[in-house]
Amino acid sequence: MTATAEPTVEFGKARPRKEDARLITGRSRYTDAITPSGTLHIAVVRSPLAHATITGVDKSEAEQAPGVVGVYTAADLGLEGVGLPCAWPVTPDMKAPQRPVLATGTVHFAGEGVAVIVARSPAEARDAADLVEIDYEPLDPVLDMEAALADGATLVHPDLGTNENATWVFDSGEAGTGTSVSDAISAAEADPDQVVVRRRFRQQRLIPAFMEPRSAVCDPTGEQITLYAATQVPHILRTMTTVTLGVPESKLRVIAPDVGGGFGGKIGVLPEEMLVVALAQKLGKPVKWSETRSESLLAAHHGRDQIQDITITAKKDGTVTGLDVKLLADMGAYLGLVGPGVPILGAFMFNAIYKFPAYRFTCTNVFTTKTLTDAYRGAGRPEATFAVERIMDELAVELGRDPMELREQNWIKHEEFPFTTVCGLTYDSGNYEQATQQAMELFDYAGLRREQEERRRSGDPVQLGIGISTFTEMCGLAPSRVLGSLSYGAGGWEAASIRMLATGKVEVITGASAHGQGHETAFSQIVADQLGVPFEDVEVLHGDTQISPKGLDTYGSRSLVVGGIAIVKAADKVIAKAKKIAAHLLEASEDDIEFAGGNFTVRGTDKGRSIQEIAFAAFMAHDYPEDMEPSLDSDAVYDPENFSFPHGTHLAAIEIDTETGHVDLRKYVCVDDIGNVVNPLIVEGQVHGGLAQGIAQALFEEANYDDQGTLVNGTFVDYTLPSAADLPSFDTRTVSTPATSNPLGVKGVGEAGTIASTPAIVNGVLDALRHLGVRDVEMPCTSQRVWRALQDAQGRSTQETPVDTHSPGAGLGSIDPNNPQGEVQ
Repeated sequence: MTATAEPTVEFGKARPRKEDARLITGRSRYTDAITPSGTLHIAVVRSPLAHATITGVDKSEAEQAPGVVGVYTAADLGLEGVGLPCAWPVTPDMKAPQRPVLATGTVHFAGEGVAVIVARSPAEARDAADLVEIDYEPLDPVLDMEAALADGATLVHPDLGTNENATWVFDSGEAGTGTSVSDAISAAEADPDQVVVRRRFRQQRLIPAFMEPRSAVCDPTGEQITLYAATQVPHILRTMTTVTLGVPESKLRVIAPDVGGGFGGKIGVLPEEMLVVALAQKLGKPVKWSETRSESLLAAHHGRDQIQDITITAKKDGTVTGLDVKLLADMGAYLGLVGPGVPILGAFMFNAIYKFPAYRFTCTNVFTTKTLTDAYRGAGRPEATFAVERIMDELAVELGRDPMELREQNWIKHEEFPFTTVCGLTYDSGNYEQATQQAMELFDYAGLRREQEERRRSGDPVQLGIGISTFTEMCGLAPSRVLGSLSYGAGGWEAASIRMLATGKVEVITGASAHGQGHETAFSQIVADQLGVPFEDVEVLHGDTQISPKGLDTYGSRSLVVGGIAIVKAADKVIAKAKKIAAHLLEASEDDIEFAGGNFTVRGTDKGRSIQEIAFAAFMAHDYPEDMEPSLDSDAVYDPENFSFPHGTHLAAIEIDTETGHVDLRKYVCVDDIGNVVNPLIVEGQVHGGLAQGIAQALFEEANYDDQGTLVNGTFVDYTLPSAADLPSFDTRTVSTPATSNPLGVKGVGEAGTIASTPAIVNGVLDALRHLGVRDVEMPCTSQRVWRALQDAQGRSTQETPVDTHSPGAGLGSIDPNNPQGEVQ
């Protein structure tokens, strides 16, 4: 029989996502839509105070409320000694206070759960929660990181004896990867031909704002406990539930159905997830929790929140000689699943694309009485990129240099790859010149610089700034041995299986768990090319620990560069098995069998069989080699040999009305090198979403606490998220220098836009204002903050704040000068 299957080429095709048919028509199945028969619902009673002693809990009125089944504290549930896991002990002496499922004795942040209501409906549970009377003895809140480390400071956890969680240091001089930063600084301070630039930057606290609030349902019916959860990490959640509650892992099935976004905000192991499991076991009925949006903003983990003290040294010809980084990172009241390690991920990216000969990184994690922080899109790398790109602009100002020319002078040249950085990572491939040249042409960099100069000369009230960000990142949380050296509590591998069905269709099982990225489409494209089968014949299964028993889930842009390669490895095994059967059926030596486009042929002849025919022959098992099983199904576990290193150049044109402070993003161009592109349409969507989040940090978002530790903007009325009306159309392009560390040559794209865009915007804001005497504007660079900076620079009073008539909602009310975000009241 001759082969008839047509070759397929899917890699690089801009296919619409197959998931979207259900996701955008309301036919998807989110956790909140899952309500087994007889389900009970819970609501958590949360502390209104940031720091207080619990002196009494009166449950009596709540227990008599309509529909209430029970009201429980940690003691009632036997959970007083149960603590939620932290999987990243960054130092041997790291302080790790128990994070309780429900607070006992003391509450440590506003929003911490104290009791839980179980009722027959969500509304009845929420109503009863208001009836629980809890007496508190207030304690002093701990809100400022520097004050928290001072002698005599109130302690968040008195038994620890300190508010310092851990201090982690990397020194290139001590590590042997570079020279001493102390020597570089001393030499620069003593040499008139060198400069030292010191700056403090603030990474404000952000709140992940996923489309779908968190939810969990536990069904204890039958032999196996099933936990449905809106989570990024079903496999990790299963393991950590076992560790926390003692449920045998073999008896626990975790399902992440369609998940509406995560951005790191669904990477944790939640108190509420543990509560539904504990209560379902106790009551013998399904138990469900779905948070309100206000609960999400208040008590879901937050992101960022660092103070960055940066020192850069350079020769006056522009050659950088050293970089010193000192961070304070706010952990909040407890440690998240990977929270202590988030700043450490950034440690390897502060040197960015530059050839620093000396580098030192020191990070101190600090406890405060705020909501805990953990991974948020980019996790440590946006913070690092912001600081280094900001300090490069500051150095350019100090030296009177064009900021792009200064960058190019110091970055790694394309012919120098592979390049081992000052912190010991080996960048395998890249071409910063190519991406930058294309970005500058698209942006009309020279033309906009001329326009900027003309506006300055003419005294135009609307000034133009040009913001630059040239970045790289480490993607694909990778090799397990490297993660082990950093004391990370898991590996970096990923698992995949391929099942060849009798009819020639293909099922792909992946340990990567999607929450909106397009896995089903991209992975189908990869398998279609690898096996030579039609795209439509591939089904991708994920997010269920019973269907996909092995996996390390989705975060850190690892789905493609780790999970995708595991799929390729599994496909290779399928082909190897099929080749043996093809040789047997075609009565040829296996060495003479060639595979291409889904067909096995005998070299030099037209004799062949398609892979679908081989799959059917294996199923029938009438005639197959004696030394093999009648199956093509194959598994693979892939542990990457290195991180991947996408990079790019992002450019922003910012217009600022100097009379009102109004900030307008006029133009945004980015050219990203993400290696080979599987699906350009998915890439474009990922970049657009990432840009929106990074720009939002620069211009809009900030979690604000009052002096008592209360979150004062805990709704979308006053926590500002951008809409499409706030952003321009982005001009996004890609170039490719394929990764050499994996067979697909891919690098990852999920976090690139967020990492690169924030410094581009802030650099643009300051570029528009520096000639007017403004040296810094703290993020978010709201119109009010820009206006105040201009008034301060010009020695004017800031008592009368103008209403920005360009802003959404302007004229609806007066602006409170004490409101740090300048929101309309």
